[in-house]
Amino acid sequence: MKVNGTPLSSGEGKRSAAAGPDPEVSAKATRRRFTAAYKLSIVEQADACETPGEMGELLRREGLYSSHLSSWRKAAREGSLRGLAKKRGPRPSSGKREARKVRKLERENARLREELRKARIVIEVQGKSIGAAGVEPRGREELLSAAEGLAGHVGVRAACAALGVAHATFYRRRRPKTGQRQPRPAPARALSEAEHGEVFEVLCSPRFADRAPAEVYATLLDEGVYLCSERTMYRILAGNKAVRERRAQRSHPNHPKPEVVARAPNEVWSWDITRLLGPEKWRYFYLYVILDIFSRYAVGWMVAERETAGLAGRLIEESCLKHGVQPRVLTLHSDRGSPMTGKCTAQLLADLGITQSLSRPRISNDNPYSEAQFKTVKYHPGFPGRFGGIEEAKDFCRDFFMWYNAGHRHGGIGLLTPEQVHFGRAPAVIEHRQEVLAAAYAARPDRFVAGPPRAAELAAEVWINRPIPVSVVDGAEAAAQGSGADGKEGSLN
Repeated sequence: MKVNGTPLSSGEGKRSAAAGPDPEVSAKATRRRFTAAYKLSIVEQADACETPGEMGELLRREGLYSSHLSSWRKAAREGSLRGLAKKRGPRPSSGKREARKVRKLERENARLREELRKARIVIEVQGKSIGAAGVEPRGREELLSAAEGLAGHVGVRAACAALGVAHATFYRRRRPKTGQRQPRPAPARALSEAEHGEVFEVLCSPRFADRAPAEVYATLLDEGVYLCSERTMYRILAGNKAVRERRAQRSHPNHPKPEVVARAPNEVWSWDITRLLGPEKWRYFYLYVILDIFSRYAVGWMVAERETAGLAGRLIEESCLKHGVQPRVLTLHSDRGSPMTGKCTAQLLADLGITQSLSRPRISNDNPYSEAQFKTVKYHPGFPGRFGGIEEAKDFCRDFFMWYNAGHRHGGIGLLTPEQVHFGRAPAVIEHRQEVLAAAYAARPDRFVAGPPRAAELAAEVWINRPIPVSVVDGAEAAAQGSGADGKEGSLN
């Protein structure tokens, strides 16, 4: 067999009887259709069933439901099979359905009218309380009074949001404290009002206006001047509302690192999509691949002309059916591409009972197994680089994935083939290899200076982002602390 002109070694591309289902999934779904003759034959076979369970066996064998049989029997009784040729389409509308639609629209209309009324009240109060352009906004107490009056019309949450008042402040004003707070006495070492003004004037001077308090503090010390500490400078600036972030920076959420482990086949699958160059520039074909990370077996693949969540859902669903994946067993890992994070993909995984795992944004090594598999595809000697059509790309992938699953000795799984690991034949192969190595050692032990050779073993578990043990983290932190203040080296307990 050849992969696009490149010969494969004998036996590597042949599919064995126990190789499992074909991983290819067609990008175009076909609807199952029944002819009138087929329906009549099923009705006749069902009428001929006599023993219990025989009819159920017929329905399971043909992939039918009892509702099919009931409708077909009714159509057969009509004589001319008018029911079998019934056209598909929406049901005729009824008066009850139209009445329900009218009531629903009336409720929606009433809701929108109420929201419009509240919005008008909010806009009117905002215009009076906050002020128009060029008008000085009102004070805090006036805003709280306006929020108190507005809350009776639109609710507390909407009133506070419209006027920019905190909920806690609003409720605190409703329940004022009875006791009178004593003013906090100023400590004797505190700076005087004149010293506060002097420090603030220095910080706002043209010389230091663009510098941080730490730089101002150090510069003045070099010149032999000490005004106050760096922290006091920050307090003085904060008291005059002169502290804020001046750099235009974006804040990113802290995405947790995905930690996924597989200890057997069909526990964790990884999938991704890569582009294959088409016959001309800017035209691509898209290769979808689902990989079992424990065995590196390609459980499903698809070549399509588009990259959509619908095609990805079809690939995932058919691959699960082919391999008999049970609910709440499989974890599906991927990056954060649009087909992976689409709503229909998330709903499909929830319906199938599959746990979804996503990589962190802009982190390339959170999906390592799919990325490495795509490198194997594109660095293969038979990879053409550019395909003349989608059928040529499919022909290449059929030969390649047959070789990859059945003939490729993978370095990450002890130089076994993915098919051997996925279908449980790895222990027998490792045992056979060990027997060959033992025979070679018995014949010439002097050639093995490190002792009897051992065949490569299969890893017990495969991780995506293996967590760091706590002991290692503690040891690294203790080592980073270095020596103590007295000059003695730190010790680990």
